[in-house]
Amino acid sequence: MTTYPQADSGSFLPHMPDVARCELSLRELNQMWRLIEASAKMNCPAEARLLLPAMVATRTGFAHLEQALVSNLVQEKLRHVLADLGTQARYAIDILVRNLYERTADVGFLATDLALCRFVAGLDDDQQAARQRLADYRDKYTVYDQILLLDTAGRVLVQADPATPVGHSRDPLLAATLAADGYVETFRATDLRPGQPRALVYSHRMAHPDSGAPAGVLCLCFHFEQELDAIFAAYRDPSQRANMLLLDADDRVISSADPLWIPPGARVPTNADGQPRPLMFGGREYLVRTCGAAGYQGYPGPPGWKAQLMAPLELAFRGHGAQALAGVAPELMRGLLAHAQAFSPALHELMGAVTRTTRTIERIVWNGKVTSAANHHADGADGQLNTVLDQITETGQRSDAVFSRAIEDLYQTVLASSLGEAGMTARLLVDLLDRNLYERANDCRWWALSAPLREGLARPSAPGARAMGALLNHINRLYTVYARLVVYDRGGRVVACSGDDAPLGQHIGADTLARVVALRDPLAHHPEPFGPSPFYGGQATYTYHAAIRAPGAGGAVLGGIGIVFDAAPELRNMLLSGVAGRAHLRACFVTPDGRVVAGTDPAHRPGATLALEPGLLAEAANNDGASVTRIVRHDGQYLIAACARAAGYREFRAADGVEQPVLALLLQAFGAAPEAAAPAPRAGVAIERAGDAPDGGPDFAIFHAGGALMALRAAHIQEALPAARVQRTASAAHPARVGMLDVAPAGGGQRCVWVFDLALLVGGRPGVIGDDSQVMLVRHADGVLGLLVDDLHSVRRFDAADLTDSPLSGARAALAPRLIQANQGRLLIEELCVERLLARLRA
Repeated sequence: MTTYPQADSGSFLPHMPDVARCELSLRELNQMWRLIEASAKMNCPAEARLLLPAMVATRTGFAHLEQALVSNLVQEKLRHVLADLGTQARYAIDILVRNLYERTADVGFLATDLALCRFVAGLDDDQQAARQRLADYRDKYTVYDQILLLDTAGRVLVQADPATPVGHSRDPLLAATLAADGYVETFRATDLRPGQPRALVYSHRMAHPDSGAPAGVLCLCFHFEQELDAIFAAYRDPSQRANMLLLDADDRVISSADPLWIPPGARVPTNADGQPRPLMFGGREYLVRTCGAAGYQGYPGPPGWKAQLMAPLELAFRGHGAQALAGVAPELMRGLLAHAQAFSPALHELMGAVTRTTRTIERIVWNGKVTSAANHHADGADGQLNTVLDQITETGQRSDAVFSRAIEDLYQTVLASSLGEAGMTARLLVDLLDRNLYERANDCRWWALSAPLREGLARPSAPGARAMGALLNHINRLYTVYARLVVYDRGGRVVACSGDDAPLGQHIGADTLARVVALRDPLAHHPEPFGPSPFYGGQATYTYHAAIRAPGAGGAVLGGIGIVFDAAPELRNMLLSGVAGRAHLRACFVTPDGRVVAGTDPAHRPGATLALEPGLLAEAANNDGASVTRIVRHDGQYLIAACARAAGYREFRAADGVEQPVLALLLQAFGAAPEAAAPAPRAGVAIERAGDAPDGGPDFAIFHAGGALMALRAAHIQEALPAARVQRTASAAHPARVGMLDVAPAGGGQRCVWVFDLALLVGGRPGVIGDDSQVMLVRHADGVLGLLVDDLHSVRRFDAADLTDSPLSGARAALAPRLIQANQGRLLIEELCVERLLARLRA
């Protein structure tokens, strides 16, 4: 996850209406807390005196929470938008640079084509044959809209597309190319492409076949605008709230996804370091993310080129995170929330703070009710205190609801960011795969037209076989993505290959050979399904085949060429480029039935089967272009799973049944999932109000301990304090003693109180100290002791008729000799006896 500096929330809050509404609700609640304080001071000052410090502290805590929550909501939404824009920009420039890298390899190889070199050198004057060869090349590598051959003086000898004729060029790129040892990359207006405002041209010097002297120049004109349109369509925000741009080194727009919005040639502000600040352009504020090229295989990309996303500030936050959790099962949500610290520390901290504050309010009310019960007034002052306490309860519940909704919104924003990024990464990976395999399909078809290979199979001889082997080795040195290139005859026997450990004499599989021989024309190819290959050491790979035909038009099939993709490192590098070092993220290519093609996790070996939700892969396999994202449990982990189907690139995969279907799968782990589903929060046990008990009816402080609902006479209770304040001590004096607690007695000063585990005393099993645990301070004749309980419940008055002897026996009945029959006898509450409890402790 990218970390951004903290932004000024005030600059962005007006553009986030949902956060602004939350802030307003929180401010209204703050005013309610102030009104309750004022009401308590006026109506029951004596009783409220002990509660007011806690109320003020709670209100102050809520105010701090309000600021933290609003700030975190703004920061998370801002981070989400910037990350989304940055991901789109990074993927766009990476895809473009990878494509242009292939062009640098193409021009270097085609410039050595023997037939074309002979034509440029004047050793062969068949212009029509040269034009046909260029046209054949362009038919296979459709990324080029023009190919030209020029002599050293700039005269155009032949061009692939005669629709835009060029007779002569005075472009300086010719002299630069003749002087260069490698390719020359040119992007600007050129007389090689008349009528076009600019062209991206890859040029390379061509040498005389005999002397090696410069004989001419090859120019490949990349179909730039068409490629940019495809990238914009694939990686631009589908809602079109943001514009995607390609910029030059001077920050001027080269191409714009929406040229009516931001036109080419405009100079725009950039944000390469991801600062969370609005930038002004054309009188409008934008959020901007800029990504330069990282380079690929040593190719840096055109100097200074970068991709940029610009989202108007008033549109940037609309719809982000909406409905991200709509289809997520409640138990998965609870499970993920348990790992909030891993994927959003801010969310985890806020959840804990809200829970602690809510517990504090419950404890204030419980203590207040205890105080009211212990100081029952005939003048009704305790009734006024109870009214204040009811107001505190109601406002606390409203506060908890508002904070819970806001945290859920924050939670949804965080998950929406992860879901969106995983889905886009899955789409990137299948795009990388298709673009790569597109080049492989082109390569095998083009090399099958090579004259030495056709002549070598037409007239078998030892010198011919050596010439074919030399050509294959030359190609393999230039195209390092291949493990091996093999040429085989009509019987499937390998007669030439690249590499030292040459598998000469081995045979191509019978089914593959039959399919290659049956290919109808030079534009057809046969891809072997991903699987083990004897030409790849038995490892699984892709092998692309094309038929080699006899020299001349319409020649019969003499055999074929098989190009063996170096799948292990190449596919892994593709996947790692998508993962980009992000922790807990695994990626793999799989078939629709879940068989692994390649993966970043060593556990995901080729050929293994992933046991995922069956519907995920099926839905992605039938989803054209879009990714499918879900939150799932897999391998004992809570995961975000994103899956996308390889939908093709240009004409690649355009015909059904030729290429093997492939899916990209992203798995982002959030934390361990227990064997059983995360339990739902404990529902509160409701005690019905059956009307007022008579004045003589006793008041009871009710609480949870050891899994049971228990009660003590309210008159015995001094107050409850959070169990987190207990200082744990090891003591052999009593097995139930868990530690001590510093308390402030009524007369001032400080003293220590021993705390005992009530669950252990009553039920024989030690209690577990959790976030809800409390310590009740219980008065007795000799002082005060502390009882550790699971949670507080309420303070209620019951009629004497509701009390009955306990039918239980043993240690439990010894400490709780009576039961309270609540809810007309449907709910039984165990009443503890303080005297018996003290006797047990003394014993």
